Amino acid sequence: MMKQSRRIAVCGMLLALMLVLGFVESQLPVAASVPGIKLGLSNGVLIFAVYMLNVPTGFLLMGLKVLLSGLMFGSPSAMMYAFAGGLLSMIVMSLLSRMKGLSPVVVSMAGGVSHNVGQVAMAMMILQTPQLLYYMAVLMVAGLVTGMATGFAATGIIRRFQKENKHKL
Repeated sequence: MMKQSRRIAVCGMLLALMLVLGFVESQLPVAASVPGIKLGLSNGVLIFAVYMLNVPTGFLLMGLKVLLSGLMFGSPSAMMYAFAGGLLSMIVMSLLSRMKGLSPVVVSMAGGVSHNVGQVAMAMMILQTPQLLYYMAVLMVAGLVTGMATGFAATGIIRRFQKENKHKL
């Protein structure tokens, strides 16, 4: 019972952290200057969840973050785009995290790219605009760079956590 209570508390804290990071990120000039490009700070929390908790918990946290941030800060259309990107990103990251030899940084980079692919695919379906594919190159580079940054941050936190806590959450 205690372990389950601790796990729920950790998930609540991670979700709150993701919501705060998402809000902070929306206030940064990068978010307003180039359409579709965000730092993806919440991705670092999802990487932590995938490696330190488990994949289903990562999916749950992603879904709750999309729903709650959409209700608090967004719109139904923003929620659809965020969910499409988040779902594809979590699928890719969960598969890659199981492969031996791949660091969380690489997994995070793939997650950043696949998040952008999911969002553009959703936009192409909704808007019936295949020309959005041209913007994909810019978004893929952005996904690699931001995924690398959040991956390094998550890796540092995971290592620190493992050093101080000899067990998984």
